[in-house]
Amino acid sequence: MPATPHVLFAGGGSASHLYPGMAVAEHLRRLMPTALVTFAGTGAARERHTVRIAGHHYSTIPTHPMPRNPLQAVRFVTDNVAGYCAARWMLREQRVSLVVGLGGSTSVAVVRAAVARGIPVVLLEQNAVPGRTTRWLSRAAAMVCAAFEEVRPHLHVQAPMTVTGNPCRMVFEDLYKRTLGQAASVRADLTERNAAGGLATNGPRRQNRLVILGGSGGARSLNESIPPALKRLGDRLHNWQIVHQTGDGQLQETESRYAQLGMKALAVTHIDEIASVLFASDLVVSRASGTTLAELALAGVPALLVPFPQAADNHQTANAKVFTSASACRMVDESQQSGALDAALARELDSLVSDHHLRVEMGRNMQKLARPQAASQIAGAIADQLCGGSVSGLMAA
Repeated sequence: MPATPHVLFAGGGSASHLYPGMAVAEHLRRLMPTALVTFAGTGAARERHTVRIAGHHYSTIPTHPMPRNPLQAVRFVTDNVAGYCAARWMLREQRVSLVVGLGGSTSVAVVRAAVARGIPVVLLEQNAVPGRTTRWLSRAAAMVCAAFEEVRPHLHVQAPMTVTGNPCRMVFEDLYKRTLGQAASVRADLTERNAAGGLATNGPRRQNRLVILGGSGGARSLNESIPPALKRLGDRLHNWQIVHQTGDGQLQETESRYAQLGMKALAVTHIDEIASVLFASDLVVSRASGTTLAELALAGVPALLVPFPQAADNHQTANAKVFTSASACRMVDESQQSGALDAALARELDSLVSDHHLRVEMGRNMQKLARPQAASQIAGAIADQLCGGSVSGLMAA
């Protein structure tokens, strides 16, 4: 092992790719305080800021996602060739010891360059249907850390895959440990005490909380459909607080929809303290990225999932099906709605907001899917690899 090992986390472009890498990097820094950690990504301002404020280095690699139309094909080729060449140079000049692929176009370029240079690679796969980096390069990796067992049939039989679960941000891990993994049960007990006549302190009754999340970039269809869907529920939303994360550029429009319908809702662009909000919530409506589902599982909060219909290989629907089969969530398939999306959302939300015992059972099922050790297990395997060992211990776990 070099005196100062250098680990490069490659990927990003979305919070679902970035946050698992950040979680593993934090655990790795605790295990190996002298290790140098760098993130390579698209160069997006929010991504750079998130990485640097955590104390890591950041490098931009010029890449372009898979083109959606022929006009983007030329840029796709030129940017990704340039990204591959830049990655090869960076790996040599910065003496990178190991690359962790997080997914996304940057991950493809850097992982390919690492394989060509003989640098060990660990791949993180957050979804039930693996992305291109995992499918194409899994056999060349030292280890593929998958969030779902459902990934295995998509990979070569010799791919070194193990199911670790999805790494979550440290604040989610800390809150999970603080509640001893009993957030769902604590939430249920508090609600039952409210229903029985209020808290022992004789203070005001606790409101139930419904949180709407559209992912890191927001979700226009949810922003448009959730307000009329909630309006359809009428008095069933009595004693419910509505918190709606809209994403950038959609706050005013969403606030106007609620106002026009005569509804009270707290609409915000982003929720900074998302972990503490989710641990104190009773129901969530969200997309179905692997990272979001892992965080919901730690919080033990039931959810109505609306998978993003344009997700690559429909992976969000595959993720959602894993959680719905465990009776932890309900799902509305946006791509299958022949009528208004708000009507389908209202049908599912009706029983969820009305039936406390259903939410309690779903919350407990959700927390059974939690994998709080994912980030620490992956960091330990990376440390073993850097120290000249193997990942056989984790592979056997």
